[in-house]
Amino acid sequence: MTVNAKAKAIIEQAVSENRKFITEPEAKALLSAYGVPVTKEVVCHSAEEAAEAAGALGFPVVMKLVSPDVVHKTEANVVRLNVCNATRARSVFKELTAAGKAIDARITGILVSETATGHEVIIGSLKDSQFGQLVMLGMGGITVEVYKDVAYRLAPVSRLDVTEMLAELRGSKVLEGFRGMEKADTAALKGIVCTVSKVVADFCQIQKMDLNPVFVGSKGAKVADARIHLD
Repeated sequence: MTVNAKAKAIIEQAVSENRKFITEPEAKALLSAYGVPVTKEVVCHSAEEAAEAAGALGFPVVMKLVSPDVVHKTEANVVRLNVCNATRARSVFKELTAAGKAIDARITGILVSETATGHEVIIGSLKDSQFGQLVMLGMGGITVEVYKDVAYRLAPVSRLDVTEMLAELRGSKVLEGFRGMEKADTAALKGIVCTVSKVVADFCQIQKMDLNPVFVGSKGAKVADARIHLD
């Protein structure tokens, strides 16, 4: 079986460093190697670099701490949304750096990312000891946490499988343009789910993948945040 060389190198690097977690930039680079669309972003190492990157990406931007020690960034309070100008970008760079130091995290940079829009969904995977790699699709935001509105299939999945998964989701009517809402590009969404299933089928080292949120617009979809845990 031939696997993606770039993705393999990313996983091997983490394994060589005895890490169980791949950082967000690494996870997005791995996904990009398979053709999965992700948000445009730059890892910055100074406040001025962050301001320049934010201006180039276009305000408002999202800024996050990048650290191999921080898995859940929101819970650690190291994510800032709606950074709307260069002055604020410089300030947030310093805030996030200080926050990382306060929790004694190794800091590899501050991620400056474009702000994506659209319907929020979550795509993920879980390696089950009995069944192997399972792929998950659910409605995003707090919906997945409160209502557990998710569907699972064994990897790899087909587009027909994903169509059936969408039909199982109680909130999927939102994606169809419910009450005048923007109709989601479900074809793009199905493509991402199928590709994710290939990634986890290719790499048995992946214990869990969490792409949340994935924003699905009327034309296309993008992964805005990604976490990959290794076995």
